[in-house]
Amino acid sequence: MCGDGNHQGFIADTSVTRRTMLLTMSAAAAAGGIAAPAFAEDAGALKVTERDVSVKTADGSADAALFVPAGKGKWPAVLMWPDILGLRPVFREMGRRLAAQGYVVLVPNPYYRAKKAPVIEGQFDFGNKDDWAKLRAFKDGLTDPMVDRDSAAFVTFLDAQPQTDRRKKAGVQGFCMSGPISFRTAAVRPDRIGAVATFHPGALVTDKPSSPHLLIPKSRAAYLILIAKNDAEKMPDEKPALEAAFAKAKRQAEVEIYPANHGWSVAGSESYDEQQAERAWAELLPFYRANLR
Repeated sequence: MCGDGNHQGFIADTSVTRRTMLLTMSAAAAAGGIAAPAFAEDAGALKVTERDVSVKTADGSADAALFVPAGKGKWPAVLMWPDILGLRPVFREMGRRLAAQGYVVLVPNPYYRAKKAPVIEGQFDFGNKDDWAKLRAFKDGLTDPMVDRDSAAFVTFLDAQPQTDRRKKAGVQGFCMSGPISFRTAAVRPDRIGAVATFHPGALVTDKPSSPHLLIPKSRAAYLILIAKNDAEKMPDEKPALEAAFAKAKRQAEVEIYPANHGWSVAGSESYDEQQAERAWAELLPFYRANLR
């Protein structure tokens, strides 16, 4: 989980995107004869319009990025919560990529009460106590009631967009810290959230009354839970506990342990695993198609 050692020396360039990563690695490959990864365009990708927006919440105005398929048409909405490092270029790239598959996507800055995004700039090292202390201050300032109020506001904002098809359910997805947040969103807006996807989520099962898995009965969503292997090693009871909770609540769910470490789905980290990230992408799209209708 974030900051507890599972990042294994994680260092993130918070300005990285798939495009800049490709250019950097291509240059390195040319200099050293190393094969660079090939990021092919997704089949059937639509053109996307994007803009920075301000979302009115109960506590102020949140800065966020909105991505919409260009041209006429209406599309299901997806709220994409970023990981612990917050809204930054790599999540803009991810929001853009998802929107190109036919979704209205909002990527908010969860720390808007403290600072506009990006809240962390340049290199970040989870192994550095000073770096972690700065980030921890943002994370600790975000409470469950704040998340619940923000979730409601962000879903309302998405529904207000003329391109959003409100006849179809909305999705929410989370990474790392925002895995639990995505569970909270589904519980806050069960009338709208039809699909929850989480990638290497933070602890979803705890012994606290606020444990995310206890919120499952309050939702009416299907779930796709992709757990990092080193998280599963530290929390071996999490997967069976989640499966039991989903079964008891009679919620459709797929809970998988991926052969990659925490952070594997977000480019820019030492844990990033392109093969497993693309595998997760290949699972996400049919999951949304099946449940956002």
